[in-house]
Amino acid sequence: MIYQFYEMQRAAWAPVALAAEATRLVADTLFAQPNGHRLGRAAAAACEILARTTRQHRNVAFDIANVMIDGVPVEVEERIAASLPFCTLRHFARKTRRRDPALLVVAPLSGHCSALLNDAVRTLLEAHEVYLTDWHDAREVPRAAGPFDLDGYIDYLIGFLRKLGPDLHVVAFSQSTVPTLAAAALLARAGDGAEPRTLTLVAGPLDTRVNSTPSQLLAARQPRSLFEATMISRVPLGYRGQGRRVLPGFVQLAGYISHNLGRHMDAHWDFFGRLVDGDLEGAEAHRRFYDRFFSVLDLPAEFFLATLTNVFQEHRLARGTMAWRGLPVDTRLLRRPALLTIEGGLDDVSAPGQTRVAHELCPAIPSARRAHHLEPAAGHLALFYGHHWRQAIAPRIAGFIRENA
Repeated sequence: MIYQFYEMQRAAWAPVALAAEATRLVADTLFAQPNGHRLGRAAAAACEILARTTRQHRNVAFDIANVMIDGVPVEVEERIAASLPFCTLRHFARKTRRRDPALLVVAPLSGHCSALLNDAVRTLLEAHEVYLTDWHDAREVPRAAGPFDLDGYIDYLIGFLRKLGPDLHVVAFSQSTVPTLAAAALLARAGDGAEPRTLTLVAGPLDTRVNSTPSQLLAARQPRSLFEATMISRVPLGYRGQGRRVLPGFVQLAGYISHNLGRHMDAHWDFFGRLVDGDLEGAEAHRRFYDRFFSVLDLPAEFFLATLTNVFQEHRLARGTMAWRGLPVDTRLLRRPALLTIEGGLDDVSAPGQTRVAHELCPAIPSARRAHHLEPAAGHLALFYGHHWRQAIAPRIAGFIRENA
């Protein structure tokens, strides 16, 4: 019933959102110019914040029209390389003769839409031909498409890796690091040469027994049945996936916000101040980030519950007990890819040490083809967005790929 109640509440708030947006437009026109009345700009700012917080946020476009390569703007055309019921493989094709390494960015399927990685993709395009897994909102996937669990996620990754060829490089962020490492291990087991040349794992929960965060401890200590009873709902009428069991995006967004409530409140207060002061550039940066941060999708219930069990409760990949379609996932078989792990010293989602453990899980990879980087002052989001990402992490990934291409 939680989904139905949310839909009713959203419908009830719709007139408020429309009124706030209309008032903002009027106040913005009359007062929001730099020489306008400060009180008028404050009214416009307050209305915009109200409109944005009552608006339903779903997926947003990447909207990457061009990137700078060697100081020259290069046009980017977004193409569909593959389309499956639960994921679109996007190719950000650069119109340049330069031949850079092909790179698959594996976006996490953890509630946020893949466009949250906009900054990461834009930066990586400067030195790579980029493909990305754009996961679909489960409420828009008809039930006829069947279930989608962690095994299905790994199926998709294996198919993408085989499609893009043996010279591919892979970067996986956050939740996606677990199935990405599993997929690479299964390809090594198959011996078909489709393993990537390099594997970069960023801020992933490979072993949440290491420096466990409060949310990870909660997930480990509570029974799966409790999460299923309190967090899973059915998609209501009016959507293509009606009747599908999902973890609703709005439930996840509430968790994200409550996890760092003070930080988000400070960010919005700062946004208000920038609008009142006429700092349009700073205000636009806030809009760009929060348009993507608030854009969430519903997760298939079977995927969420399988991830909960495998990653947070039984730690199967780290213990060597994970299986896919009945086959053991043995990361000790990985030898071909060079391995880079990246962590943030202030990461309270995947704490330091949880990703670095990949080096212990892959002992057959020669030490000369391994690297680890800890960004001391970076939290979770800073590992793929903002100045830490652009100035320290993206150049390190590009350098590692060049060294091991």
